[in-house]
Amino acid sequence: MDNHDLYPPATPPAAAVPPVPAGGAPDGGRTTISETAVAKVAGIAARSVDGVYSLGSGSARALGALRDAVGSADHAQGVHAEVGETEVAVDISLVAFYGKPLQILADEVRAAVYRAVEQLVGLRVIEVNVEINDVHVPGAKPPAGGRPATEGVQ
Repeated sequence: MDNHDLYPPATPPAAAVPPVPAGGAPDGGRTTISETAVAKVAGIAARSVDGVYSLGSGSARALGALRDAVGSADHAQGVHAEVGETEVAVDISLVAFYGKPLQILADEVRAAVYRAVEQLVGLRVIEVNVEINDVHVPGAKPPAGGRPATEGVQ
């Protein structure tokens, strides 16, 4: 009796590992990507577009400011994703910098989100809805209530 009979090899022989088909993962497994993961990818892509001041509504931005103060960030703030098996739809709520044409900004955000989600997540994007809910005016002082002067202006 030699050592091979007493101690099996640490790794299975090559024949025991199924081959990877061209263009994909081995059969017998499933990948699930959460709505949170997709929303984070979309949020990071949207924030990268020049002219986006922040994502989310007024209350979400206030909560985000608190998170930032303690050193935490929510990259999915202002983003909602509906994920299917092969497709995804994304809704984004954002605040634009004053001076950026809003239709152009929405188109650039939409393109960035399509690109990032399809490349990084691997799902087909069926729609990206962009809601611009406010415009940030640089240098504007917040009113006494502590909210930006543009809060609620549409």
